[in-house]
Amino acid sequence: MKRTLFCLVAVTALTASTLAHSGNPEDLKAILKEVRGMQEVYEKRIQSLEAQINKMSQKQAKASAKQATAPSDTKVKGNAFNPSISAVVVGTATSFSREASELTGFGIGEEGERGSEGLSIGETELNFSANIDDKFNGSVTAAIVREDGEDKVELEEAYFQTLPGAGLPDGVQLKAGRAFWKLGYLNEHHAHADDFADRPLTHRVFLNKSFNDDGAEFSYVLPTDIFAEVGGGVFRGDDFPFGGSVSGLGGWSAFGRIGGDIGNNSTWRVGAYGVHGDVNARTTNESAITFAGRSDLYVADARYTYAPTGNASEKELTLQAEYFHRVEDGTYDVGSGLVSFDDDAGGWYAQAVYKFAPAWRVGGRYSRMNAADAPTGLVGSTLDSNGHDPEAFSVMGDWTNSEFGRVRLQYNHEELSNDQTDNQFMLQYIMSIGAHGAHAY
Repeated sequence: MKRTLFCLVAVTALTASTLAHSGNPEDLKAILKEVRGMQEVYEKRIQSLEAQINKMSQKQAKASAKQATAPSDTKVKGNAFNPSISAVVVGTATSFSREASELTGFGIGEEGERGSEGLSIGETELNFSANIDDKFNGSVTAAIVREDGEDKVELEEAYFQTLPGAGLPDGVQLKAGRAFWKLGYLNEHHAHADDFADRPLTHRVFLNKSFNDDGAEFSYVLPTDIFAEVGGGVFRGDDFPFGGSVSGLGGWSAFGRIGGDIGNNSTWRVGAYGVHGDVNARTTNESAITFAGRSDLYVADARYTYAPTGNASEKELTLQAEYFHRVEDGTYDVGSGLVSFDDDAGGWYAQAVYKFAPAWRVGGRYSRMNAADAPTGLVGSTLDSNGHDPEAFSVMGDWTNSEFGRVRLQYNHEELSNDQTDNQFMLQYIMSIGAHGAHAY
């Protein structure tokens, strides 16, 4: 720019000199005035350009200094590998009409028995979950429980599962460790996510509340227009309904389920499941009696949801049911000898829950069991139903302030034997602290 101005001035001076020799002073004055004006304009433009250049140089110097002081491998990343840490606190205040409540006709585990009366803290869950890397996700859940006057830590889940891109075929997932495996609807869920304060009779009897044996499971979501999934697993065989594994590979499962949408405001899903295994020593609520043999459990489930307004967070009706059928062949050790057993038992529950406002729900549930006929050697024990099929009816109402806090009031009417009727009142609170992943459908 300065060179251009210099050339312009030189040319103008040369022109002025020529005009001076021509002897016309008025023309010379006009030309000199014009040159001075042009010089002022160009000087202002040059100053402006120099200021902009200085400003850009300062910014570049700052950016270079920042880059020089930053680590060479600095990279913006998401928080997928930062663990989500949460705690779920569950407490209850209960009142029962009977001091004891025995479910006759079945041998149930300790977790399947009725809870304690009065004020108590239920299972407090601590959960850690995160992506392990670009191919695996992991989760650990420990439950702090109070048993026999002492607080104990129980490992509920500790597993890894594959992510899309792990090298498996599209739709295939592998999960290994200890987990709540796919067996009906409720078993996949933690108890604090249930719609009622306690689990139905089917899960208390056949699963000791839930099945979370050590093992591995694969699933395959088929490439179909509707949701369709098949899979299966292998397990150690230590958890109820099994027990006392000798080989460390005592159980296996298979399942299939389908589901989909109906219009814009309804969903459905049905499934069939089976878990099978050897029982080497299963101790029940009557500790003097143990079972050994073969156990096959079959489950069918169905679930339907309907959102009248199309928005499930405002109003929603949920219908849900599960049916259990167990076939066992083996012997009961009653202390005085072995009693042969080869029979089947069943049970089912059905429930309806209606959200009539964003924070308010009401629901009802009915459970019924069909006990097997007790062999002669078991007559008089808790495994003898004496012709009675246990049943229970529950109603509840709960208030959910947010996804982290819920308060529930529930009433149970249980007829567990010919001469036992237990009326139960439960006030429950569920409080979640920290980041907690969404529950399965």
